[in-house]
Amino acid sequence: MALDLYAKGAKVWIRHPDIVWEEGEVVERSENKLVVKPVEEGEDEQTIVIKTKEDYPPLKNPDILIGENDLTSLSYLHEPAVLHNLEVRFTQQNAIYTYCGIVLVAINPYARLPIYGSDVIQVYNGQNITSVDPHVYAVAEQAYRQMARNFAVPRTDHPYHMRDKLNQSVIISGESGAGKTVSAKFSMRYFASVGGAEGDTRIEDKVLASNPVMEALG
Repeated sequence: MALDLYAKGAKVWIRHPDIVWEEGEVVERSENKLVVKPVEEGEDEQTIVIKTKEDYPPLKNPDILIGENDLTSLSYLHEPAVLHNLEVRFTQQNAIYTYCGIVLVAINPYARLPIYGSDVIQVYNGQNITSVDPHVYAVAEQAYRQMARNFAVPRTDHPYHMRDKLNQSVIISGESGAGKTVSAKFSMRYFASVGGAEGDTRIEDKVLASNPVMEALG
């Protein structure tokens, strides 16, 4: 750990009893303690006793990186950094999806959004996951293309040749009410559309009908 990063004026995250984390600024540093002033007006300074390097508070990412659509682009990837980035994207950019490498993080907006129509499907159809904004359709597209890839002549020089003709899995996980069933529904809708069965709702209906069973199994 580069302790010079905790010089006076450094931006850090400190614990808060209500909002879990809040932004603070280092105003004093000695060998065994840090004094941090919360950015929020009216909050008292906190003295953090340093016994081991684990006692140092998490560093805040530079402002230029906050709101990135891929969490792996952040300089510091820890709990407050992840939560803050997701909050900024959701509240300021109206973005419910964020990448974390090959994983897609989704926030349930508890509202209908106009981002799942046929026109949006066409935007993601045939696109690489890194060249488009985060979306459940991007993940579905990647799985579909890897499943459908079929070389006429085996090519061991292709970086993805081991995945040819293999089944693909899309793992959708989250707490109750996080939107797992809806995410599965939109994935199925994408598969039906790019597979030439747009308008066929039977697959979606089967997913929704299986919801009680899936919820019962956790």
